[in-house]
Amino acid sequence: MTLPALPDWTAPELAVTRPAPDWFHAALAWPMTSHFVAVDDCPIHYLAWEPARPPRRGVLLVHGGGAHANWWRFIAPFLAEDYAVAALDLSGMGDSGRRERYDAAQRSAEMLAVMADAGLGEQPFVVGHSFGGYQLMRLAAKHGDALGGAVIVDSPIRRPDDPEKQTPRRVLSFERHYPDFEIGVDRFRLMPPQECANDYIVEFIARHSIRQSEAGYTWKFDVGAMGARRWEEPFAEHFANMSCRRALIYGDRSVLVSRATADYMAELMGAQAPVFGIPEAHHHIMLDQPIAFVAALRGLLDGWQRSEPT
Repeated sequence: MTLPALPDWTAPELAVTRPAPDWFHAALAWPMTSHFVAVDDCPIHYLAWEPARPPRRGVLLVHGGGAHANWWRFIAPFLAEDYAVAALDLSGMGDSGRRERYDAAQRSAEMLAVMADAGLGEQPFVVGHSFGGYQLMRLAAKHGDALGGAVIVDSPIRRPDDPEKQTPRRVLSFERHYPDFEIGVDRFRLMPPQECANDYIVEFIARHSIRQSEAGYTWKFDVGAMGARRWEEPFAEHFANMSCRRALIYGDRSVLVSRATADYMAELMGAQAPVFGIPEAHHHIMLDQPIAFVAALRGLLDGWQRSEPT
């Protein structure tokens, strides 16, 4: 197995140029290590943060479609105060290897492998955003006994009669290239489109989303991993069949998870499942309202932890 080349995390081109608050810089300065684990001969990359004190539990963070582990870089340290934390790059995305074809069963295997390799312990909590939330639904339905809880972050499951249910999802069919790195950074856009007042976070994500190829600079994800096949899995069934504790966090201003959709998902999860709507947050909650997101997530995980028998 040939390992992909990793970026130099201290490279000047990865440094954010826009003004950023002290908490953001402190989070990026938290000690972090980079690792690979093989899953079906594909190298899966993940980042890991050492806990500040002996961990009570482990937490795995799963990114959205076309994204990568660095989307969690400024969130994970807040959890690492109490938990062992890892964030993976799903195959075909970030700094992980690529496959000839991709499916949700492989994604489950990748998450389980990282949980074990990172030493997250028995039944870690798993947090999945957007496309990562869908992969988590399958994991929690098929391997719920391996999880301490599943937190779905702005991944919509709509009522069967919802007219939005049949809206085509974004499919990519060709790779874009740019003549230099900074042009690529400037062309970066959030999908689905949204405003984000925290431009320093958007810049940080953009700078970690680009790789150099023979044709110029392009996005790190494999176009083949972003096709229509990634939506063929029956995620609504998986969501209804999750066999561990579950919760939903959504953005009050999300274009994907409306209040009606959140209410329907709450019905499916049952009365014991927490639901958090983050005010003034769009789909990319951790970018829009990172501190509020951390507060909701820490409160949720700590509550689950305290409810367990000692």
